[in-house]
Amino acid sequence: MPRILIAGCGYVGEATADLFHSTGWDVEGWVHSKESAARLSVNPYSIHVIDVSQRGEVAKRAGAFDAVIHCVSSRGGEAEPYRQIYLNGARHLLETFPQTKFLFTSSTSVYAQRDGSRVTEESETKPLRETSRILLEVERLILEKGGIVARLAGIYGPRRSALLSKFLNGTATIDPTNDRFVNQVHRDDIASALFLLLNREAQTSSQIYNVVDDEPVLQSECYGWLARRLNRPFPPPKKSEQPRKRGDTNKRVSNTKLRRLGWTPRYPTFADAMENSILPSFADVVRDLSC
Repeated sequence: MPRILIAGCGYVGEATADLFHSTGWDVEGWVHSKESAARLSVNPYSIHVIDVSQRGEVAKRAGAFDAVIHCVSSRGGEAEPYRQIYLNGARHLLETFPQTKFLFTSSTSVYAQRDGSRVTEESETKPLRETSRILLEVERLILEKGGIVARLAGIYGPRRSALLSKFLNGTATIDPTNDRFVNQVHRDDIASALFLLLNREAQTSSQIYNVVDDEPVLQSECYGWLARRLNRPFPPPKKSEQPRKRGDTNKRVSNTKLRRLGWTPRYPTFADAMENSILPSFADVVRDLSC
């Protein structure tokens, strides 16, 4: 039975752990807090509280794994947590498991394009934000060791959608000067992509893959679809005053390279994901707003 370590068994990590376990892998998940460990204790695989930024904590769990996925969360948007969790965490994991297949979940925020252009894994990466530059440093470290980098687009799924949450709580707006493309991917499609990449490791070593759905859409189109579907007003126009988590970019990220491996997203478009997964999980909120 192959063994896998999911370092960061959070929203994406748990779904990934569930998928690997269901296909016969022996799974070990790491989380940062006792509260998370308690919540995940019902799952049929072992969970441990480990801070990957601490070399000693990682080293004490040294053992034989066939694969490691580094998909921790920074728990904040500042540079120093990124450096500690992502960069130092990667160093400690690589030191502890030097002969193990390694996959790092990075972000499409490393692409800084602002002209709506199509972006592939070969496109320029010159992000303005220090956090994204740290991710690029981690990527280089992983690739040098023969690992795999998965650049994730904006994550959504059951009970999680920034666009839908803003739409429902009335804080959504459309910036008339910057109606940018939104690149997203469903949590479960991320899990299936990571599974495929590790099971094709002979082909994917030292490679970068964008993990994103088939159809980047303008933010106004997303809100227009929600307004029609939920019979609610279209958000008002307002120039954005808050910095975006992924930076002020405007691009259309391509998943062609990943699809060529045989990956097929279950939720290929925003409408598919909303209709068949996300809106049903927000049913109680939608119902309360309709009363």
